[in-house]
Formats: sequence, structure tokens, C-alpha cells
Amino acid sequence: MSQRKPLGKVELELLQAVEELQPVSVRTLVEHLADKTGQARTTILTTLERLRAKGCVTRRSIKGVNHYSPRVSVSELLPRLVGDFVQKMLGGSVSPVVAYLQDQKEVDPEELAQLKSLVEDLEAKQAKKDKGRKK
Repeated sequence: MSQRKPLGKVELELLQAVEELQPVSVRTLVEHLADKTGQARTTILTTLERLRAKGCVTRRSIKGVNHYSPRVSVSELLPRLVGDFVQKMLGGSVSPVVAYLQDQKEVDPEELAQLKSLVEDLEAKQAKKDKGRKK
């Protein structure tokens, strides 16, 4: 994605649906999202066009019907969104995120293992930086 315009909650939800159902028509998206979000067809169409303007989805005609596909996967986009959130809302500090996790009654064991692995990676990177500074 060339542009760094932020995505809203509705845009992210729609992008996730597009990724799941790709290539997908507006009609299929409306049917898929009707129970989940209750968004009107016009809202979905407007949001798709916003996502297209932001470079998140592509549109192509298949048998005369416009179909949308993601230009970037949600898994690639989420780290950027989290980074933007940490910078803008938390002043660059991840401590509030850790505090939030501590307050949770349960954390999925698999996610906890991923978090531990990430911390180990961060520690290794930091040690490498510190070692480079000492030279």
C-alpha cells in the first residue's frame, strides 16, 4: 500500500470479509455481513470504494459484475495498524498493552507462547544492538 491513511473499524471488518471471500461481489458481501454488522448495501459499497482509494483492495469486472480482492492481506496490515495505534494513542509506549494483557483473566496458551517468542526475539535484537554499540 502506497498510502498511509488510517483504517477505521468498519473498513478493517470489510477488508477481512473481502480477504475471506475473494474475489467477492458487493452482493455476496452484503449477504455475508447482513447478520454480523447489519450494514446497508450503500455503506458497504462506499466503504469498498474508500478501501480502493486507500490502495487496500482492487476491483475487476467478472461477467459484468464488479468483484473485489485485497491488495494487501490483513495479517500484513495489522502490525502497521497496531504500530500506528501505539504511536498515536500510547505515545510509543507498549507498557499499556502489557498492562492490559496482565488484567485479562485468560490468554490463549498458543498466543502466550507467541508472545514469549516475540519477547525473546526482542531481547536478542536488543542484545545485538548493545553489543554493536560497545565496539
